[in-house]
Parts: sequence; C-alpha cells; structure tokens
Amino acid sequence: MSAPTVLIVAKAPVPGLAKTRLAGHVGEAVAADFAAAALLDTLDAARATGWPVVVSMTGDLDRAARAEDLRTALADVEVVPQRGTTFAERLVNAHADAARGHGVVQVGMDTPQVSAEQLREAGDLLADHRAVLGHAEDGGWWLLALRDPADAAALVDVEMSTTHTGADTAAVLPAPLAQVDPARDVDEWQDAFMVASSYVQLRAAAVVREAGGQQ
Repeated sequence: MSAPTVLIVAKAPVPGLAKTRLAGHVGEAVAADFAAAALLDTLDAARATGWPVVVSMTGDLDRAARAEDLRTALADVEVVPQRGTTFAERLVNAHADAARGHGVVQVGMDTPQVSAEQLREAGDLLADHRAVLGHAEDGGWWLLALRDPADAAALVDVEMSTTHTGADTAAVLPAPLAQVDPARDVDEWQDAFMVASSYVQLRAAAVVREAGGQQ
C-alpha cells in the first residue's frame, strides 16, 4: 500500500472564534494563541511522517493569532478550503479533497500532543484494515484513518460533538476496523493544563505556562 495522506482539519485561530470554551477561562487572545500553537504542533507531527500533508482550512488566516508563523508552516503543505454546511459534511468533503489514490489519516487541531509515530501507526494499520479510529477521552474521536476516503460518507449520519460520537462513528465505519490509543483533546482549560503538564516541549504547553499554568 502506498503512503497515505495526513489530513488536518483546521479552523483559523481568530480571537473570539477559536477555542471559545478556553476563552471563558483565559480570554479570547490567549485561547486563540493556544489554538495557533496547537495547529503548529500538529503540523510538525504531520510533516515528520514524511507523508503528503493536506490541511482543510476554514476561517480568515489574516485575522488569526500567529498568522505569519502559520503561513510559513503552511507554505510547504497543500491547503484546501473546507466545503459543506455541517461539520460532518465538511469532514466528508475534506477526505475527498485529500484523496490521492491511497488512504487518508485525519486529525484535527485539538490534540497538539499527537506524534508522527502515532500517525504512522494509524497509516500502517490501513494495510490490513479499512478504517482506524482513535477515541477521545470525552467520548468523541481524535483520529480517523480510511483506506478508501469515500467511506467518510458514513459520517453524515453521525451526530458530532457528543459524548457518544466516538461509539456512533465506530458503528458506521466499514470492517475490519482497528483502533489506536485514546487521547485527550483540548476543549476546556483543564484539558490544556493536563496536556501541557505531560508534553512540556509543545508550543501549546508554553502558552499554558505563560497564562499561569493553573487549573
């Protein structure tokens, strides 16, 4: 099997629009800075796989935190606009846009701690599985890999951002299905604090420390 494409589904980290739940604790500017740092950390891991990288982006990058750093980091990957009305539709279209005749390994920008090794593990599992899922600790999922990106169409029947999204997604994915280790995705400030405590080398962890680093 040829090397898959790493797909990052991202939102421009614009203050007031990015990480709104974090913003309630630390303010809009810090929340957007965290989101930008998390995206940069995720891009590092994706590029380190040595595989093609596609970023499906929405939002105005000109208004984003760390806009210049993000433009530099995005310059050597393919960036495509998100398409669709619902989040599920945008995910389905993003997989189609990232398809290069081989599999797709998709993550978002809520798990800055993701490593190239984890992405490669998911991609390698596609040799013997049609789908690979990484559950999130809050009941969602943080990673979805598909041998045939057209299988992402099943996501339109899944309600996103619930405590049962991960289980519902697993139920509609084609067999054989493999699973990788669950991960904490960052929605609340406690999530950011926990990730920063365990992965101190990340840009996102530095944002947490600069913000006081308190739960």
